[in-house]
Amino acid sequence: MNFEEQNNRLQEIIKKLEKNDTSIEEGTKLYEEGVKIAKDCYDILKTNKGKVTILKEELDNLSDLDDDEI
Repeated sequence: MNFEEQNNRLQEIIKKLEKNDTSIEEGTKLYEEGVKIAKDCYDILKTNKGKVTILKEELDNLSDLDDDEI
């Protein structure tokens, strides 16, 4: 699943848990799935933040070049 799909699934889990109409076993299972999805989403965001940081640094380095170096 991509980030958007995982985020949507996490929202579904939250809504189900907020209803308080699941058994303790089902609630625990949903909570466990939610924690895993939240971790996966965090990892995706962290990875993409790193990529954006690298790209920004590359762009900043290009703008630091003198016109003679181009």
